[in-house]
Amino acid sequence: MRQADDTGMPEIRIRRVYEEPAPADGTRVLVDRIWPRGLRKDAAALDDWAKDVAPSTELREWYGHDPARFDEFRRRYLDELSRSGRRAALGRLRALACAGADKPLTLLTATRDLEHSQAAVLAQILRQDPEDPGSDAGGAACWANLVCPECGAIESEGHRTGCSQATSRS
Repeated sequence: MRQADDTGMPEIRIRRVYEEPAPADGTRVLVDRIWPRGLRKDAAALDDWAKDVAPSTELREWYGHDPARFDEFRRRYLDELSRSGRRAALGRLRALACAGADKPLTLLTATRDLEHSQAAVLAQILRQDPEDPGSDAGGAACWANLVCPECGAIESEGHRTGCSQATSRS
């Protein structure tokens, strides 16, 4: 049974790492920088720990999981993800999602508010089709071109005001 949608993109889920693992989770990847409190590693049933795609300590502490700061957190986090080291880590996460296209990829976080978390931002990026002709992303290996290196926006959503890339691609 194929879990990918009609475009062939794998199903991306987000869950709290503290929830009981389920067979329907598919590939389970923790996307937090620090290990969740009180959780035994064997109980997490992880396939991978992608701490290199997590927000920096500075950004995480500034954000403090305040929903009123989420839009700015998302912008800053996308900017962090556009940097070369993070792009490589994100590329590995994309490859992991595509390698298991017959099963979901579940991004796990300790955060209580999943909607306002880095896992939600990552899921949004991973759900974008890098083969979309309008994305200018090329193949899966260069999917990270979806994130503008200057303004940190996902390009299919439009560049931010003042970004020089907004005019150079039109």
